[in-house]
Amino acid sequence: MLDENNDVKSATLAETMPVAEGFSARIPAALAASAALLSACGGGGGGSQSPVPPDNTPPANTGGGAISAQQASRFLAQVSMGATHDQITRVQTLGYAGWIDEQMALPVSMSCWDWLMAKGYNAATNINTENGFDSAIWRKLIYSTDTLRQRVTLALSEIFVVSIDGLVGAGWRAFSAASYVDLLAANCFGNYRNLLEAISTSAAMGQYLTFRGNVKYDPKTGALPDENYAREIMQLFSIGLLKLNADGTPALANGVPQETYSLNDITGLARVFTGWDFDLTVSKTDTPDFLRRPMIQIAARHETGASTFLGSTVPAGLTGEQSLKAALDIIFAHPNVAPFISRQLIQRLVTSNPSPAYVQRISAVFLNDGKGVRGSLGAVIKAILLDDEARNTSIASSPQFGKLREPVLRFANWARAYNVSSASDLWNIGNTSDTAGRLGQSPLRSPSVFNFFRPGYVPPNTSIAAATLVAPEFQITNESTVVGYVNFMQRIVSLGNADLVPDYSSLLPLAENERALLNEINLVLAAGQLSDATLSQLSTAISSMPVGTDAKRYNRIYAALTLVLASPEFIVQK
Repeated sequence: MLDENNDVKSATLAETMPVAEGFSARIPAALAASAALLSACGGGGGGSQSPVPPDNTPPANTGGGAISAQQASRFLAQVSMGATHDQITRVQTLGYAGWIDEQMALPVSMSCWDWLMAKGYNAATNINTENGFDSAIWRKLIYSTDTLRQRVTLALSEIFVVSIDGLVGAGWRAFSAASYVDLLAANCFGNYRNLLEAISTSAAMGQYLTFRGNVKYDPKTGALPDENYAREIMQLFSIGLLKLNADGTPALANGVPQETYSLNDITGLARVFTGWDFDLTVSKTDTPDFLRRPMIQIAARHETGASTFLGSTVPAGLTGEQSLKAALDIIFAHPNVAPFISRQLIQRLVTSNPSPAYVQRISAVFLNDGKGVRGSLGAVIKAILLDDEARNTSIASSPQFGKLREPVLRFANWARAYNVSSASDLWNIGNTSDTAGRLGQSPLRSPSVFNFFRPGYVPPNTSIAAATLVAPEFQITNESTVVGYVNFMQRIVSLGNADLVPDYSSLLPLAENERALLNEINLVLAAGQLSDATLSQLSTAISSMPVGTDAKRYNRIYAALTLVLASPEFIVQK
């Protein structure tokens, strides 16, 4: 949908967009009309602040009955890094639940760390660079067979944020970031409590949130332990700022929201995160190996006194390892964790504004996966994706349902759909953070611990705000990023680069029938979401382009892909 308050001027887009050789002059104008900034995406009810009675309606569409190609493609938009014809057929064959089970059973694909090592990035010349990291993570997102794992890993990386640019003080930033991505991938279907401990002892998180080298209170100088991680593990990684009902709505006292923690809680918890440092017992910093090992305790630096926070106390006299486990158990037991984490995972995969009933159903699975286990992320992910609110197409048709596809996903969707390969296996995509000429977003390159966008972000002075909805991805959506994204995609679609090669062989036989060409692209990239009106407009633009040779047919393919990738009906995932 278009937001009249946020339109990109057509003239601006037409003037700034480069036109590939052979493209019709009518293409930029058509693209300008369809690439305006977007409006209300999300799901109804998310802005409510009153508790909602439990909804025990069982999940729907768990695999029974025939699944259309469009339904399968829509499912893949939520659960993968991008649909392909093979995966569409696989979903239709196995059903939704069967496809998820198959994906979760796949072994973890080649790690980012192992790829860096295989390519020789552990050479001493790379110690003070980020060389290789962007290639390693793009390879994982685009090429790995365990595409559900990659989608969930990306989601977790935007909740438990580490950014490569903040990994300072030890060198080997590419390896530190790679180790963190691998940690998330290894734990994304495991238990939340185990994931939280792995994150809290990871060298990357110790670097990024500055508790690596943290020391206990010094009575001589009055210096207190660093409180950075203690604050963020509560605010961002577990319980949030406000007490929540099980359905994710604020728990009110006399009509007023209640804070979850105070400064005293931060100070108390910070004592637990003292004494942690790199494990240099096996190797030193002249190789990156220490960054793959969990941090260890330096007993003399650890606070051995009692630590009180969130109404509980970690007793005195424990080792640093014991204190950490006790503190994480306290956090894990907090009633906010289930709705806080569940809602954000729904936002990253399905819709920006899940209904309170949806959040409550997923929170219930977080608390008990059906086998008496609390915090089973695999069960939570499966429940999110099979829930009626995710699968019911009548709900999807609501203008308030859905989410803006973040730029990383838009690019990966195209790359997956057309089997982009790297003959050199170097995946030279690079850092795509530039807002003017690239995607305006790049994996593990968030500008802060608050991610590229906040889960509660509301675009000001928009219909989204008027409807009391949120739209997280709009925080990085503006005139510059819209134009930059379209320019980047047009170049990469039509020209590629020296390393990346898409396969358009499936589209070539359709190129002279513009409507058939657009229908095919619409199915795979947009799950059939482009309206007849949009398809007619795009078809008219492409029909003006010449035919008769493969070069001319490929120009039609480039134009059709660029137009679809720029259309609001693709960019809003329903």
